[in-house]
Amino acid sequence: MSVQLRRLATLLAALVVLPVLPVHAATPPLPDRIAAAWRTDRIYVDARIAPAIPATELDRIRAESARAGFAVYVAVVPRTPYLREKLHDLPTLLQARVGEPGLYIIRVVSDKYWSGAEALFRPGGLRGRSLSSVRSDDGQRLQIVDDRPTPQIVRTIQQAATAYDGRPLPAAPAGDLEPPRRAPDTPSYVDREDRAAFTGLGVGGFAGFVLVLVLALRRRPGVRSKAAEPTAYRKEIRRQADQMIKRAAHSVRQLERRSKLSVTQLDQRDEANRRLDAARKLRADQPDDLLAVTGALVLARQAQQAADGGTIQRPCFFDPTHRTGTTRVAWDDGVEVPACRTCAQRLSKGKPPYGLRVSRSTGLLGRGREVVPYWTLDPEDNPMVATGFGALSDDLAERVCKRPEDAR
Repeated sequence: MSVQLRRLATLLAALVVLPVLPVHAATPPLPDRIAAAWRTDRIYVDARIAPAIPATELDRIRAESARAGFAVYVAVVPRTPYLREKLHDLPTLLQARVGEPGLYIIRVVSDKYWSGAEALFRPGGLRGRSLSSVRSDDGQRLQIVDDRPTPQIVRTIQQAATAYDGRPLPAAPAGDLEPPRRAPDTPSYVDREDRAAFTGLGVGGFAGFVLVLVLALRRRPGVRSKAAEPTAYRKEIRRQADQMIKRAAHSVRQLERRSKLSVTQLDQRDEANRRLDAARKLRADQPDDLLAVTGALVLARQAQQAADGGTIQRPCFFDPTHRTGTTRVAWDDGVEVPACRTCAQRLSKGKPPYGLRVSRSTGLLGRGREVVPYWTLDPEDNPMVATGFGALSDDLAERVCKRPEDAR
């Protein structure tokens, strides 16, 4: 009898404990965690990176938020797989949970690079400039440092205040700006010392090097480019990019002509303008660069999708000029990338995909040329390569507009 009673007691204890376990095991989604934290503090910093952000930096954000005249919600978090997909949707998702107008700022860190998303939600019926238009007119936005989050956050609050009620945009302090670059023809003190010390030795060594080089090239008269510059599609891609930019601009104008825009439509307009500005910048700064022209085509296509109220589609990683990447395929040590139907089918058959190919310099002094898939280039040299034209991370527009030299 006692054995039966013990078994019954064990069963009852299990029934009491089991319903509680899933509640403690489940981790709330990131938007829910941030929204819950904002109920007590509108400046949320993830515990994993909180030690790296000084209290003085947070105090500066709080002070700027207090001067804004509207609610400012800030979340500083590390980059996660969820944020790679949902970063630019997060302000809208958070505003839906909080239910209040205001400025919603998300800043994420990946290695030493800070980026993010932001959206300004106004009270019903209040009109003013869009946040994206103020950002586009801000001549200092490309100079703000990206190695810490506070300068970006403070500048975004100031831009939102200008959009909100038209107050003048203040100048950014020198500490928030990238250090000025020394003119190439102005050598530093160390450079002048080295030049004075080694001029004689350098001239003799250089003369010997030139002599050896000339003799070597004479022995190899056939040193030429291994492949021609890939110009076959450049003219067509340029035409498509320019056409798509016009179509995206038309879609934005059609959206802005509506008598009263909802909060969702205002977000769509800002998102479209952000990508359209980046596309125009690429076309203006690098009109003949294949990577830049392709990036402009991708960004303009996404701008039109945003303005038309559709879902922003990632491009095909292998060739962004193809149809959008509707299928995820394994690539490079199991990493999944979006691919168009054609590229996905070729990979499934064990064939190499039709990749966008570009030329790069090879050989001594860069005289040779070879044509390679674009993803084999150094990602540090170009934001299109680093993001897979937005297929790997959806921050291509921010990287293009960050610094002029980033979009080479």
